[in-house]
Amino acid sequence: MQIYLPIADLPVNVFLVLGMGLAVGFISGMFGIGGGFLMTPLLIFIGISPAVAVASVTSHIAASSCTGAITYWRKRALDMALAMMLLSAGIIGTACGVWLFTMLRALDQLDLMIGLSYVTLLTLVGGMMIHESVRAELRARKGMPATLRRPGSHNWVHGLPLKMRFKRSKIYVSAIPVWGIGFIIGFIGAILGIGGGFLLVPMLIYFLRVPTATVIGTSMILTLITMASATVMHAATNHLVDAVLALILMVGGVIGAQFGARTGQRMRGERLRLLLGLLVFAVGLRFAYALVVQPDDLFSIRHVGVG
Repeated sequence: MQIYLPIADLPVNVFLVLGMGLAVGFISGMFGIGGGFLMTPLLIFIGISPAVAVASVTSHIAASSCTGAITYWRKRALDMALAMMLLSAGIIGTACGVWLFTMLRALDQLDLMIGLSYVTLLTLVGGMMIHESVRAELRARKGMPATLRRPGSHNWVHGLPLKMRFKRSKIYVSAIPVWGIGFIIGFIGAILGIGGGFLLVPMLIYFLRVPTATVIGTSMILTLITMASATVMHAATNHLVDAVLALILMVGGVIGAQFGARTGQRMRGERLRLLLGLLVFAVGLRFAYALVVQPDDLFSIRHVGVG
């Protein structure tokens, strides 16, 4: 069944888009991520322009994260104090990201920047996560501690000033890296339509030593607020949020996230990170292929207006 998308200006199969929302929502709830790193490329692959895909996916990410966050809230598996600290800088990062998005679109460089950024970001992050997860699995098979987090372990981040104690996560760290991480996640999410969970989760685990038990729920809180803010900002400044597309994606995402969250809680943290790393790396490779393969239509017509 075909449905016309007014902002994207093309017809799509409603069941295809709904199925994409269900699948990505399931992945979002399972891994504690927004799912935008997967949904945005999928929409681009079916013919939707990168600008509309990025702006519209933010609402889907917010909806999926909302239902997942509620699940983890009920199970007391999130650190609200840490989430609020991340959000204080995440909102600023989101505003800066929307501003840069608007500037690049005006210069007609947005599509190229999105494609190159996805390839670089996904392949690097996915490769690093696979490497670390495989090491953890090998240590576990040898009878050694599988987790990279050891009680009392510290790195250079823990030597920074303005320290705060987060009781739920049982960490005592500086507010500076917390704000920095929040800003980066909000900034990247607004430009690329990525909830940032696939970046935020490893950052919280490897830099701040946040336990896996609370990191996923905390990640969803930040993703929910920053992506909801990005949706409003994109709609107000760029007018690129396709409400019809966003609604279909949200319906599928809300349903899928509930099943994904329940599945993720039954799996070990190390195995979850390995699966997420493989998925991120695979999407990066697919995006790289889409950039270098010769398109079916070598030419396009673009209305540039009158200066």
